[in-house]
Parts: sequence; C-alpha cells; structure tokens
Amino acid sequence: MGLILFGLGSTAEVMHHHLTRAGHEVVAFTVDSLYQTADELLNCPVVPFEAIAELFPPTAHQMMICIGYAQVNQLRAERFAQAQQKGYSLISYTSPDAKLWEGLILKPNCRIGDFSLVQPFSSVEENVYIGSNCVIGHHSHIAEHCFLASRVTLGGGVMIEPYAFIGTGAILRNKVRIGARSVVGAGAVILADTEPDSVYMAHPAMRIPIHSGDLSPG
Repeated sequence: MGLILFGLGSTAEVMHHHLTRAGHEVVAFTVDSLYQTADELLNCPVVPFEAIAELFPPTAHQMMICIGYAQVNQLRAERFAQAQQKGYSLISYTSPDAKLWEGLILKPNCRIGDFSLVQPFSSVEENVYIGSNCVIGHHSHIAEHCFLASRVTLGGGVMIEPYAFIGTGAILRNKVRIGARSVVGAGAVILADTEPDSVYMAHPAMRIPIHSGDLSPG
C-alpha cells in the first residue's frame, strides 16, 4: 500500500527518509489547507488534508502523522484521531538499530529512534514518539500521545501519563510518575512525581569569568 505522511516540517522530512529506506512507498504529504505552503515536497505531491481521502483513498493507502509536540502533543493527537475517522490505518516505525524486548506490542503511529533501548516488561501506547539513544527502563509505561526527545533515560517502573513531553537528555528516576501534559525540559533530572500541566526545567549552564584560552590542560 502507498503511504501518506501528515506534516511538512522537519519531522516529516526525517520520517520520509527513514520510511523510504525501510521500503515504504511514500506517495504524498498532507497538511491542513490553511498551512499548505508548497505543492510538492521531496518529489511527492502535497495534498490538503480535507481532500486526502478522495485523492488517496484509505482502501489503498496508509498514513503516519509526522508532527512533533505542538500544543503539548494535542495537535498530533487530534490529527491521529481524524485520520482514523477517515478510515486510514496508521503505521509505526522502529529503527533497525533500536533494541526492543520481544514482548513489546507496538501500537499505531509510534516511532522509536536509532539506538534506543526498551527493556523487558515496558509498554508503549499509541501515537508515542521516542527519539534516538533513549533508554526505557524495565516495567515502565508510556501512555498515549507522549513525546520523548533524544537521549532520554527512564529508570525502571517509570509511569508517563498522556501528552507528556520529555526533553533532550532528561533523566527520570525509577518509579516516578510524570503527570499528564507535563513538560520536562532538556537535561532535567526528575527525582519525584511531577504534577499534571506543569513545567520542569533544568538549570542552564553558567558562564564564568574566564577566557577559554586561559584554561590549562588537566
């Protein structure tokens, strides 16, 4: 079956690369007509989402929603539901360089990036994006519509509630619960449960009054 990608941004371009390399035939991109800025992308036509079912019917095509964490993942969740309502089956993608425990059941519209590890007895719900070099600790659970950026590390037994966003390089201690729609910033270390709809940021690096040329080798 032909494959349609929802999105025109960098996420869609990267997924086009991975999915084409994996043997999928990407036949079109689609996006809401209000946000259509081109008629073609990567040698594929760009079609308004409102007309996609007539031009590329779901009986002969599958779809993947390739947008990021806009509106704390709400937008991706909405288009996920709308694509299913139009009759499309939504595919998932796992990098051939990822390592998943054999009991993992991959739900629709999930992506697991290069060199990520999903340890035994963990579970991932639908419409979840996991970046590259992530570690999903044993017995952890990632609920639907979440987004984990690259190099996120979950200890064992971590529970991530729906729509959460976990930034690049964040570390979550074992058995913590990440509240629904929480945002955990890049490099943050989470040692206790987070509240729903809250934002947790790491301390940024501090510039010190030393010229880099004055540093001596260790």
